[in-house]
Amino acid sequence: MSTDYKILLIEDDREISSTLSGVIKSAGYNIIVAPNGLEGQKLAQTENPDLVITDMMMPKMGGFPVLENLKSLPSPPKVIMITANEGGRHKAYAEMLGVDDYLRKPFAMDVFLDAIARVLAKDSNDEEKPEKGPVTRSRKKS
Repeated sequence: MSTDYKILLIEDDREISSTLSGVIKSAGYNIIVAPNGLEGQKLAQTENPDLVITDMMMPKMGGFPVLENLKSLPSPPKVIMITANEGGRHKAYAEMLGVDDYLRKPFAMDVFLDAIARVLAKDSNDEEKPEKGPVTRSRKKS
């Protein structure tokens, strides 16, 4: 499967970044990677991605300031926030800032790819219609 979708991944952990960008690329998406929020913010402005996947806790600039900045762009991209943070208040704040999805690490790669496909599909039909039925986030791979 190949698509014209451009995805910006903002993740400071090199290992996680490498794994996620590999998974995204192998699913046929165009991928750009930023190691922190500041660089991610610059790339979001110059590359005009369809989707930004950002970590919440990062040095230099965290996910919330990135999110606030993205929403001020002329055509804001869709956003998936990923985090190891368990706090419900963080999720509520992210949703208030308009994230399209929120995934808690660790997550299974099929759940990650389903979230990407679902968020990008919202673009084309403007309403959320899961293609393969509801996605549950509680699955764990063993």
